[in-house]
Amino acid sequence: MVGIAWVGQSSGNHTDMTDNDLRALVLVCTLKPSPASSSSQLLGQQVLDQLGQHGVSGEVVRVVDHRVRFGVSTDEGDGDEWPMIRQKMLDSDILVIATPIWMGQPASVCKMVLERLDAEISETDDQGRMLTQGKVALVAVVGNEDGAHHTVAEVLQGLNDTGFSVAANAGTYWVGQAMGSVDYNDLDETPEKTASTTATTAANAAHLARLLKSTPYPPA
Repeated sequence: MVGIAWVGQSSGNHTDMTDNDLRALVLVCTLKPSPASSSSQLLGQQVLDQLGQHGVSGEVVRVVDHRVRFGVSTDEGDGDEWPMIRQKMLDSDILVIATPIWMGQPASVCKMVLERLDAEISETDDQGRMLTQGKVALVAVVGNEDGAHHTVAEVLQGLNDTGFSVAANAGTYWVGQAMGSVDYNDLDETPEKTASTTATTAANAAHLARLLKSTPYPPA
């Protein structure tokens, strides 16, 4: 399927692996459909690769490659492909939102995803818990302008409002020279600070997701 990439479990340094292996979904919120190159997709894939070092498998979905309609329900009908993406989210333990910065803010596609996730507030299990409770959220941001911290904060707040938990250091980012022309995917190598932050982000998220999977939140 266009816009989806898979990664298997790594055979590297897993952390205390048990039978409750984890899955992650990376939603790439670039404005550019495939096969255009995307810095957001590159950083999102790097997060997934790092999650693989901790027993997490998963996939990358480029949202604009699918017919996702505007709205705040779980299914907007008329060919809406959000229900397919939503099911992947429900089947995952970790959700990563990878977005570019535009005008100092998350991309419009990212905001549309958050609006669709708003429906999860009213979707509950038989004990009154949101179906997203127990899932962990991460944010990955790229851009050529200021706004990385603002974007991470805005997206994490939205994800927390819709039931997701946030681990320590739950955001990774790269921003180039203001108004510059070099993108993240133009770099010859990943800057050490971004790479180390991505590694920490993934390790903490996998740790929290495993804890929540073994010990779910109690009903309210």
